[in-house]
Amino acid sequence: PFCLPLLVCKASVLSRLCYVACLNSGSAYLCAALVWRLANCASSDFPSVVVVGLGKKNAGVNDQENWDEDKENIRAAVAVGCRQIQDLEIPCVEVDPCGDAQAAAEGAVLGLHEYNELKQKKKPVVTPQLHGSAGNEAWQKGVIYAEGQNLARYLMEAPANYITPIKFAEYIEQKLGNFASNVKVHIRPESWIATQQMGAFLSVAKGSAEPPIFLEIHYLGGANANDSPLVFVGKGVTFDSGGISLKPSSGMDAMRADMGGAATVCSAIVTAAALNLPLNIIGLAPLCENMPSGKANKPGDVVRAKNGKTIQVDNTDAEGRLLLADALCYAHNFNARAIVNAATLTGAMDVALGSAATGVFTNSSWLWNHLYEASIVTGDRVWRMPLFEHYTKQVTDCPLADLSNIGKYSRAGGACTAAAFLREFVTAPHWAHLDIAGVMANKDEVPYLRKGMAGRPTRTLVEFAARLSQDSHNPK
Repeated sequence: PFCLPLLVCKASVLSRLCYVACLNSGSAYLCAALVWRLANCASSDFPSVVVVGLGKKNAGVNDQENWDEDKENIRAAVAVGCRQIQDLEIPCVEVDPCGDAQAAAEGAVLGLHEYNELKQKKKPVVTPQLHGSAGNEAWQKGVIYAEGQNLARYLMEAPANYITPIKFAEYIEQKLGNFASNVKVHIRPESWIATQQMGAFLSVAKGSAEPPIFLEIHYLGGANANDSPLVFVGKGVTFDSGGISLKPSSGMDAMRADMGGAATVCSAIVTAAALNLPLNIIGLAPLCENMPSGKANKPGDVVRAKNGKTIQVDNTDAEGRLLLADALCYAHNFNARAIVNAATLTGAMDVALGSAATGVFTNSSWLWNHLYEASIVTGDRVWRMPLFEHYTKQVTDCPLADLSNIGKYSRAGGACTAAAFLREFVTAPHWAHLDIAGVMANKDEVPYLRKGMAGRPTRTLVEFAARLSQDSHNPK
């Protein structure tokens, strides 16, 4: 097949340039002042070239932006160049490492991904490859990281009738099939959930005709199977109508991605297995739909969680925290080194941070530092949010039960009161709640992601796990 290499230009220009060369010719034109498609080039091997600006040389870590600017520039530039090649309908692209082969691979693989499973007319498939042999190991690592995020994007983008709770679980089980020697997958049915006394989770699930599933994954990558694991917990509402507290119809279709927490943590574990990371990881994903019916939760109902605490369901559209409450209680069975949950939990998180960063609520500065350092490398940023007692009082001041699921003042500090609610089900000293509602979808904010579900922060979770596997320190 025709292939095209991406070459770094060392010409005396103010900005760095990447050349993406192709084997078919075309007319020269200027695109967005950053990308040129050049015809009739001197090279007989590559008669056409795409030129992409890489920005300032040796930009490094930007302390104000909280990311590595070099890596982000490379990801964006390579993604733009590869899409230009895709427009030329060339099936293979060779990419220069650009000084950071992992970032280049991530840009290529993330930038070319698009969900078109259900369309008859599809864009041509382009396979990115490394040009030359230098940096091959880093390139392969970048491909694996990007494919992990693309897996989460796929799950989040797929229609809710294609990704039901059981289909989600089976798809992840299939993806982990290649790692059967050190991965165990348990697809727990509704009867098992009931025996675990997960009353909060079941109260949400009962409104739907789709039966709930509790997905449990054990990745045993550590030297000792008994080593304390990292536990990931992900909210898995495969469609969220709001229940009796019905959402507006406009934009409700996007709630097929309300299982983004489960998608990102499960994809992170698939990626960890592909990388053969040397640590144990357990993944927990309560999966169900939130639907209105004669069996659904009603505003004012009181349900009992696994730890015995009662919850007044004042708003049935604040359902994700009910699933997580029981899953977090269950997570304490594993003597976890750290517990990290991810959830598209609150619209208030989107209001607070938008799509710039994932909001992190944690009781552990040690855990926060690891997450923050990982996010600088991946460019998928995190921002620490408060877990003040101020918010706890708002969810515990409840007339009928131990807790209210929306808090005393409803909208005020909604992301913070949701985190305070979850903390009532956590006794572990190292726990973090990642509210990913604001980063669920991409419009045009991240240049190396197409419009659609973003799969964030999968790569940050993977990088966090990789760094944790190298850290022997386990603070109390």
